[in-house]
Amino acid sequence: MTLRLFNTLSGQLDPLTPSDGKTLRMYACGPTVYDYGHIGNFRTFLQIDVLRRFLRLAGMEVRHVMNITDVDDKIIRNAAAAGVPIGAYTAKYEQAFFEDLEALRVERPEQIARATEHIPRMVELVERLAEKGAAYRTEDGSWYFRLAAFPAYGKLSKKDLSGMEDGARVDVDEYEKDSARDFALWKAAKPGETSWETSIGRGRPGWHIECSAMAMTYLGESFDLHAGGEDLMFPHHENEIAQSETATGKQFARHWMHVRFLLVDGRKMSKSEGNFYTLRDLLLKGYKASAIRLALISVPYGRQLNFTFDGLIEATNAIERLRTFRARLTDGAFAAGENPVLQAAAKQASVDYREALADDLNTAGARAPVFELVRSANTAMDQGQLFIRDRDAILAVLKDFDAVFDVIEDRDAEPTRRALAWAEQAGRMGDVAPELLARQSITDEQVDALLAERVQAKKQRNFARADAIRNELTQKGIVIEDSKDGVRWKRR
Repeated sequence: MTLRLFNTLSGQLDPLTPSDGKTLRMYACGPTVYDYGHIGNFRTFLQIDVLRRFLRLAGMEVRHVMNITDVDDKIIRNAAAAGVPIGAYTAKYEQAFFEDLEALRVERPEQIARATEHIPRMVELVERLAEKGAAYRTEDGSWYFRLAAFPAYGKLSKKDLSGMEDGARVDVDEYEKDSARDFALWKAAKPGETSWETSIGRGRPGWHIECSAMAMTYLGESFDLHAGGEDLMFPHHENEIAQSETATGKQFARHWMHVRFLLVDGRKMSKSEGNFYTLRDLLLKGYKASAIRLALISVPYGRQLNFTFDGLIEATNAIERLRTFRARLTDGAFAAGENPVLQAAAKQASVDYREALADDLNTAGARAPVFELVRSANTAMDQGQLFIRDRDAILAVLKDFDAVFDVIEDRDAEPTRRALAWAEQAGRMGDVAPELLARQSITDEQVDALLAERVQAKKQRNFARADAIRNELTQKGIVIEDSKDGVRWKRR
């Protein structure tokens, strides 16, 4: 099944296929490790995770490269303020980033590329541009890309750059101006600033040259897909195209995927608005990592997501429904045979699920047939009309669902534990929700022991003790489910 993915470059849905017919080569812009990642950042990484997971579900090999920007203006400024070398400063936030990715179940790319480990390749690229007359050196020893050398500048963002001022320069790593200017490829060393001695002078790379050099190092001068957040489209990705295609004479990336912005309660997320959240902030409020994952991927990448706490609660309930349903299937006893209606429903759900994802990664459309199957199967189980072969067919659908969404398997305890340990170390225990502390005050072994005591109390008709145990567990966030198949429990 071929994925049709919106291509920012062409402005239409294009089939996403590997140019070599074997392995799809993709580059996705990673984090700038100067602070903890916020949920807007992680929406992008999660949507790219959905992409790679679906490609592999569809039988395609993927070669995914992600960069780590560990030198730029913000990092240098913040490290200087903290009085530490940039390597020591970024190490803390890089580790936190990967811990957060693990909590959100984001698969690790095949290749991680740190900017500071690829300085020679960046220098080589600047030299190639200089040979073509597309890079020039200024009086202070910095190197700039000459936009006039690339007439197609603006083809990705579709910006009208007819008023571009020839020769005007911008030397900051990030800017939000519609007017395009010659941008820094290499910044001459400033007193006290981290720098490298190279053949083009002592200094450090500009932000844009980093991604071009690292992408071509691992994927070749022309590759299949470049992905990132829509905030990177201009100027970052536009600049990548200009410098790369000028240097090589080849198309840099055939396909471009951009993940839309995230709003929080209908507003742009910002600290001044009081609606700025990192993953750790949400974990300390008592939400599960799996619910955060589902909430951030349920709206397709091409649509703006309005993140709300009501949406997080909806995601939490949806996951509990899936987990409870799968437990009914795996723990229940079913007669041999099959129900033709359920067999057809499972087959159709599988087709609809894959077709929705193949249609520009429509995650909302992919959820719907799976949850409809859950509803139908629950009704059939209640009526004794679900059989062994039906169970197997439905479990296969759930397996495919979780191959991409990855929320049914309960692995939420470790991210929460890690967040609490971080809060204690960072002096943020005051931010921990009281109900989260209550839930953490009892171990799985203690729950099992109390439930065993409750079973014994009921056998002895000591219903007061049985009720007291239930109430105690409820206060600690433990939900007990009594069924004909026995007692199940889960953390709220």
